[in-house]
Amino acid sequence: MELAEGEADYLTELLEQYRELVVSAPHHDPAVARLSPDAYPDDAEASAEFRRLTSDEVSERRFADLDVVLDLLRSRPSTASPGTPVTLRLDPVGQSAWLRALAGLRLVLATRIGIDDENPEAPGDPRYDVYEWLGYRQEMLLRSLEA
Repeated sequence: MELAEGEADYLTELLEQYRELVVSAPHHDPAVARLSPDAYPDDAEASAEFRRLTSDEVSERRFADLDVVLDLLRSRPSTASPGTPVTLRLDPVGQSAWLRALAGLRLVLATRIGIDDENPEAPGDPRYDVYEWLGYRQEMLLRSLEA
């Protein structure tokens, strides 16, 4: 995966904020809740039981993915200019971790700016550009996996 140095710095900051949100926000925070939607939308009791049985594993996976991505971003060679390209080598485990981490970050951001099935865009909100950029990064990663 190739990023500009400035993009890598910004992505690192976003992912650190995402990690902090997941650690510190209450479970009823809409952005955090969107990361673990109800498994059974018509059965609150079954959804609660499913969440009880799976939430630790899902959280552990989320943090492990963030560790993989952040470790790679933090260990990259430093360059002099924000526009200088940085190539990050991803193994299959890293590729999956990156896809899941970017997807989670986009879900949180989408919730914060009001994007959902009925409102797929947020015109005028500068965070929407970040949301789109993260989607572009996901798409580029997926394309590289298909090649």
